[in-house]
Amino acid sequence: MTAAVWAIAAVLMVAILAFTEMQKAKHRARHGITKDWLGSELPPDHPSRLPPSRVVELSKEVEELRERVKVLERIATDGRETRQLSAEIESLREK
Repeated sequence: MTAAVWAIAAVLMVAILAFTEMQKAKHRARHGITKDWLGSELPPDHPSRLPPSRVVELSKEVEELRERVKVLERIATDGRETRQLSAEIESLREK
């Protein structure tokens, strides 16, 4: 009789685990979550899931933003008069 109880318990545990895995898979599919080759979950907007053209576009945008930051740092740290600073800002806006 105890063997039957253990068999039922084992079947119930397997059923619970199977149901849980199905629910997790459904959740991942609904939210676009995938796994990489190491098994780590990746959200839909993870860079490794972007098309190569989008990665190139984002790289260019980052480079442009870095250049802007360099210009702003140069403007902020130079010890020039206000009039010269205003003129440089206006010339940069025209570009």
